[in-house]
Amino acid sequence: MPQPDTLLQRLDHIGSSLEQKEGALALLGVGSVGQELDRMDEYSDLDFFVIVESGAKQRFIDRLDWLEDVLPLEYCFKNTDDGYKFLYQDGIYGEFAVFEEGELKHIPYKAARVVWRSPKAAHFIIGDNNAERIPSIRKDQLDYSLNEALTNLYVGLGRYARGEKLSAMRFVQGYAIDSILSVLHLLEEEEDYYPDPFGNERRLERRFPKFGALIGEMMLGYNRTPESALNILSYLERVYPVNGRLSEEIRKLARTV
Repeated sequence: MPQPDTLLQRLDHIGSSLEQKEGALALLGVGSVGQELDRMDEYSDLDFFVIVESGAKQRFIDRLDWLEDVLPLEYCFKNTDDGYKFLYQDGIYGEFAVFEEGELKHIPYKAARVVWRSPKAAHFIIGDNNAERIPSIRKDQLDYSLNEALTNLYVGLGRYARGEKLSAMRFVQGYAIDSILSVLHLLEEEEDYYPDPFGNERRLERRFPKFGALIGEMMLGYNRTPESALNILSYLERVYPVNGRLSEEIRKLARTV
């Protein structure tokens, strides 16, 4: 796996390559190669934005010479209208998006770092955050999310009983857990360790160590959805006044499938 210094050097080299291309204005590192460099490790990858002049976007998406001039690509695919996921010959993986200068103000991002900037972009204001564009993934009240989790357990166990094990696993070990995560900051004191505005599950084990120690028993896998549901229910009953009748029905389902 690439070391952090290698990733940062590669990003600098991509900036140098862009400097040679007409229409390129700036290279922004985001994620762990943005401002949050302290969380980089050997499992990090490259996430970045390429900012280009108006009318130049398609050239940088259709022709990846600016990327391959650094090192040949072994793999890439266009995963959005704006960019690609890719793998370099030496195993460095990355994702990027290309935006024209007028588009950046509409793009949700956080903690960006300017890696390279053209003299032509001296007039261009590049903010390190556009957090107001990021829809909140956290909820500020327990009632909706925890009742949603409870009903996910009930519906999921019904599907398990019907033989729909995959759907059941998603309801119980996916949707119900996601609902809990959306309000976990109201249930447990959060450690300050790089919360991600795009995913409540990111760095969960460091941010919420108490819940992190319990979650393994709530996600026991495809054939153990009933046990997972009972463990989730027990947790919910400890942190919230669960409706007694619904709790009874969930347990009844779990013990009969």
